[in-house]
Amino acid sequence: MNVLNKKSVKDIDVKGKKVLVRCDFNVKMENGVITSDKRIVASLPTIQYLLDNGAKVILCSHLGRPKGEFKPEFSLAPVAARLSELLGIPVKMATDVVGESAKSLAANLKDGEVMLLENVRFHAEETKNDPDFSKALASLAEIYVNDAFGSAHRAHSSTTGVADYLPAVCGFLIQKELDYIGGALENPKRPLVAILGGAKVSDKIGVITNLMEKVDTLIVGGGMAYTFFAALGHTVGTSLLEADKIDLAKDMMDKAKEKGVNFLIPIDNIVGREYKEDTEYQIVDSDDIPDGWMGLDIGPKSTELFANAVKDAGTVIWNGPMGVSEWEHFANGTIGVATAIAESNAISIIGGGDSAAAIQKLGFADKMSHISTGGGASLEFLEGKELPGVAALNDKD
Repeated sequence: MNVLNKKSVKDIDVKGKKVLVRCDFNVKMENGVITSDKRIVASLPTIQYLLDNGAKVILCSHLGRPKGEFKPEFSLAPVAARLSELLGIPVKMATDVVGESAKSLAANLKDGEVMLLENVRFHAEETKNDPDFSKALASLAEIYVNDAFGSAHRAHSSTTGVADYLPAVCGFLIQKELDYIGGALENPKRPLVAILGGAKVSDKIGVITNLMEKVDTLIVGGGMAYTFFAALGHTVGTSLLEADKIDLAKDMMDKAKEKGVNFLIPIDNIVGREYKEDTEYQIVDSDDIPDGWMGLDIGPKSTELFANAVKDAGTVIWNGPMGVSEWEHFANGTIGVATAIAESNAISIIGGGDSAAAIQKLGFADKMSHISTGGGASLEFLEGKELPGVAALNDKD
């Protein structure tokens, strides 16, 4: 699948057309109040473009896990209210997804008007990608736009099923993900450096394997580094260790050597007595972790080593923290790597989840080329897996 050849909203005429847009409005809520509207704001460029070009816009999304039942606490009504404020025009709210309310609002929608369907996951058929439900959803519109990258790795009715019945294109959010992550994988500006952190090797096997074929330098930090230490014969104290992945770690290091990939793991670590924020800690070399101590961050020499590898990179992909970055004493490795990426001239692509949170917290977001909007989806993309929500879109001629 050539992800760089997918049609976007700019490739079709939307004037006077009913356009069904799958957004990611899975926002954080407390007691019916939205605590972060970041995902709503991220969807605005696509919605505004459609409205400016005379489309009749029908928005849909999931929120939380209502498990196929109508649960008022998962209603998208607060999202409609916030969208109305942000767009400066009323967003009509349907009380159902494919029922009478949705049908009648859609039928009476005028050019430049916008409505929002109720939570698609109020129907169990949504996550089953039920063809009848997909058809009912598609019947409300004439064009389908997917702009929910965070759900693109799911084959659900609103992410893939409707594309069987309507011309299907991507919105600006997904377009950006395809351009940046797809571009980095297909045709990167070199050297291409990938930095992988997080707890477990098992979570990132597919990513490491796929990137090994493409990168110039591969850096492994975080909890999964200790399995690589064990593969080199080092003792790791009470650090996180996947004993059943030691042989795999060995193979990966051999493969890197064979391919001429510069494979970097930490050379020193900050180790703690126990897994606690205020534990006693010290800096030790990677081949000298004392018994009864656990690695909780990369050390200063490793931070410098990794920062130097990033300095002259053409493209950097980063996914996963270098240590327990939410604890002050064990956040320096993650901060150091984030700073090095921010100061480099590289095209910088940050996977979703913890790396994105660290970048936002440090105030570096505007120094990054692209911060992915989908944790799980960006990981699967980096693994080289086909994302159903992207595969379902029409190719350019």
